Amino acid sequence: MSEKTSSTRAAVQLTVGQFYANHAEHLCLRLEGLSLGMNRIIREPTINRPGLALAGFYSYFASRRIQVIGNSELSYLRSLKAPVLTERCRELLSRKIPCLVVARGASIPPTLLQTAAEYETPVFRTPMITMKFINAATIALEYEFAPTASEYGSMVDIQGIGTLIRGDSGIGKSECVLGLIERGYSLVSDDITKVKAIEGRELVGMSAELTRFHMEVRGIGIINVASVFGVGSVRPEKRLDFVVSLMDWNDVEDVDRLGIDRDYYEILGIRVPHVTIPVRTGRDLGRLIEVAALDQKLKSMGHNTALEFNQRLLNMMQQNPER
Repeated sequence: MSEKTSSTRAAVQLTVGQFYANHAEHLCLRLEGLSLGMNRIIREPTINRPGLALAGFYSYFASRRIQVIGNSELSYLRSLKAPVLTERCRELLSRKIPCLVVARGASIPPTLLQTAAEYETPVFRTPMITMKFINAATIALEYEFAPTASEYGSMVDIQGIGTLIRGDSGIGKSECVLGLIERGYSLVSDDITKVKAIEGRELVGMSAELTRFHMEVRGIGIINVASVFGVGSVRPEKRLDFVVSLMDWNDVEDVDRLGIDRDYYEILGIRVPHVTIPVRTGRDLGRLIEVAALDQKLKSMGHNTALEFNQRLLNMMQQNPER
């Protein structure tokens, strides 16, 4: 059984400035020259090396991508005479590329920097080897351009199992999350969880920037979880492994007593294991969610308790048919 989410995908508008702010540290990027054109849009999550373009071939040129110059392109540029070099730089930068990255920490020809300033094109330099930078930057761009949805629910990391807790307003999600945090688990998001589909194979949940590390608790108000419970009680993002839906006991038509049948919840075309927990007075929902998440961890390791118990029962019946 598969339950689909009503979340919608958000359009990606990634500027050069945002990419630089988010990834400059681990890509070792440093801005060269003037800070111009940082609001240019990166429209494709891939990298281009403009070797053919610098040689004058523009029948096909991926101008919507970040352009990376390595040793081969720099060697070619240095071989050109000054008038030709200026002409080739102008041809490249007039195409309104998002930005230019020079790899291996190589020195940048002054003509290229001057022309970039004229066309207001950002130029960066990185000490990384060209191919290593391209691989790392492609992964970063894939993350930025990943389809995104918003889910109404709170997310907690329970011993490595990223668990999204859903349910109607007032059913007790915040109380459950607080109980789990008190047991030593980590809050990812409260009330609304942003979800990214990475490479179409896994989901990553996170909180909105404004509400990160904060919770709203009815009767108390908004609290800073990291300040109250310590920095170990929060994390900025986590892979989404499991979805729990809390429903009023009277609204659950058929309570699963064995757990043999698997249920899934679909987000951005990816199915995630899902269970529904009936809610009524006196049930320790935090403990139930904890046990459900740990059972899911066992299943991910190849141990399905319900199926194993069912097989034991069948074996016993076959060995003792008269019983």
